[in-house]
Amino acid sequence: MSAEKFHVLASCSTSKARTGVLSLLHSDVETPIFMPVGTKGCMKGVLPEQLEQLNVQILLGNTYHLGLKPGPELLIKSGGLHKFMNWKRSILTDSGGFQMVSLLKLAEITEEGVQFESTYSSPASFASQKRSRSKKGSLTEPEPVVSDDETPPGAAKERLVLTPEKSMEIQNAIGADIIMQLDDVVSSTTTGPRVEEAMHRSVRWLQRCNEAHSRKSEQCLFPIVQGGLDTNLRRECITEMTKQQQQSVGFAIGGLSGGEEKSSFWKMVDVSTDHLPASKPRYVMGVGYAEDLVVCCALGADMFDCVFPTRTARFGCALVNTGQLNLRLKIYSKDFAPIDPNCVCLTCQKYTRAYLHHIVTDLPTSARLMSIHNIAYQMNLMRQIRESIKSGRFPEFVLNFMEERYPNGSAPAWIVDALATVNIRIHQQKPQHTPPHDDAADDADVHVIKHLKAGDR
Repeated sequence: MSAEKFHVLASCSTSKARTGVLSLLHSDVETPIFMPVGTKGCMKGVLPEQLEQLNVQILLGNTYHLGLKPGPELLIKSGGLHKFMNWKRSILTDSGGFQMVSLLKLAEITEEGVQFESTYSSPASFASQKRSRSKKGSLTEPEPVVSDDETPPGAAKERLVLTPEKSMEIQNAIGADIIMQLDDVVSSTTTGPRVEEAMHRSVRWLQRCNEAHSRKSEQCLFPIVQGGLDTNLRRECITEMTKQQQQSVGFAIGGLSGGEEKSSFWKMVDVSTDHLPASKPRYVMGVGYAEDLVVCCALGADMFDCVFPTRTARFGCALVNTGQLNLRLKIYSKDFAPIDPNCVCLTCQKYTRAYLHHIVTDLPTSARLMSIHNIAYQMNLMRQIRESIKSGRFPEFVLNFMEERYPNGSAPAWIVDALATVNIRIHQQKPQHTPPHDDAADDADVHVIKHLKAGDR
């Protein structure tokens, strides 16, 4: 696919923020953009047509889960995931490696691929460890299996392997507009030789992914920059990957949002955007908090994804500019205001906080209404960011946003430092403790509640 698919429309003269359009097979995508996560090809409680009404331009699907069920064979027969789920706009799929490292009992990472034990009977979409390589280096087809039901108690769990070639095969079958290379994923808090090993292996696997990618004219393959919290490794990874992928439409910044200090998180984003090609979109994986989105946009990032908005909705939390409203709390039982009087989503137009508090334990209904609002909030935030960049008001927007979120100079030090790096200076009354960059849960009885992304970005 041509490298001229991304066009920068306007750039902030103060910071590194920019807005543009990424032209994909199914739709144009305006950046900066947040991508809601529909892990298995659906958004829990929200229909595709409702996502269109919320102006969701691109969804994220999960290669690991879609590869297990429905599987690539059925997806090919259905004409790809777009037709299967009746979604006419763009889709991005991750490579599947992150889920196996975070969700499953990892057996081993070798040069061949990611070997793991599955909780399911061996699916035809993944190769067994016993398979041999063909002359081209890919794995031969696995033998068919009867079912992908969970392994019966006491039964031996088969060791499976996901290779770069197999990841491309599954993603080609899914048919997403943007597909991701299989990378060697390590925890963001890992240090030592393992980080460098993972970076170099990710570079080698990128070459194998590129060779196995069979739909280059239709699907954009994004490399994933690794290197942990080491700026030198990040720079080296970018250098090697840009050599390989000169025609790449965009690049992802991976290996973050996994427990590292936010002071380290923003510096890795900053060094990555400094060295990645300015003509390509930069996708920071696993970012969903509003303040993180604003800061990363200021640092020059363009694309983001996270399960946070919909997952926190299922916990009864609504996103607002001041943080989150935990509608499980009794203080909302007689609050007849909408979640956000300025929000035009169906939930805010038709239902009060009191009603949502009343039904919050009725998970299917409350999760649906809360998810609609939280997705609307994210979409509106990104729209405001784009408009402020176009109008030359992005620094003003950032200052107003941070003052509302952190009144009286209470912004965390990491935000102050990150924004100062790009010449946006916000007032800070006193030093704040910087927590690790992980969506770990606080007590459910407080206003601001954060939830672990347990296994999917």
